[in-house]
Amino acid sequence: MTGPGRQPAPGGALVPLLLPKRPRAAVLVLHGGRANDTGPARPWHPAALRMRPFHRAIRARLPHEDVLLAAVRYRLRGWNGAHADPVPDTLEALAALAGLAGPVPTVLVGHSMGGRAVLRAAGHPQVRAVVALAPWWPADEPVHQTTGRHLVVLHGERDRVTSPADSAACVRRARGTADRAAMALVGDGDHAMLRRYRLWHGTAAAVVAHLLDPAGHPDPLPPRCYASGSVPVL
Repeated sequence: MTGPGRQPAPGGALVPLLLPKRPRAAVLVLHGGRANDTGPARPWHPAALRMRPFHRAIRARLPHEDVLLAAVRYRLRGWNGAHADPVPDTLEALAALAGLAGPVPTVLVGHSMGGRAVLRAAGHPQVRAVVALAPWWPADEPVHQTTGRHLVVLHGERDRVTSPADSAACVRRARGTADRAAMALVGDGDHAMLRRYRLWHGTAAAVVAHLLDPAGHPDPLPPRCYASGSVPVL
């Protein structure tokens, strides 16, 4: 999508955080944003800063030394209706990632608006799994692109910005297409993931480690998270 305010992000959409010599897999992290805002996204905005502890937690839990860790740099701060501006940024980042590492299996991790972007990008051939944190998923959000992928959602029990009920409904629909789909509530958790932040960071990182190496890293979520109609509280 081109036009005023929709040029490629300066320096590209991919921001490598950990770049091994020969990556065998990758993790791509997306921060949140706003429903409508055509101002430029900046790395010092709160939505971007909020993900830095997740970068550190995921890096500390990576099951191998050959996993690339990167973030997506958005051009614009908002989703902006039909433009869905973070989605082409995500696809550009995936293309850049393939240029660096080849078409390695990739786990997408996204918060809020970034959670919507990672769901939209789930059908990309490199993507093997999606981890959505307090995602913004309207009732009509498509799920067909999750076919053959793993989908894991963590949502704050007290989130007043995005809807845990909408997330649960989307997960229920995705169970008909995704390879596996799970959801858990963070008890007393808020949208900014500040309350019980250690649980947010630790669980998200452990989920990523499990998705990258199921045999070596046990699933941190209880089995009932995968049961139809069940949304347990952590």
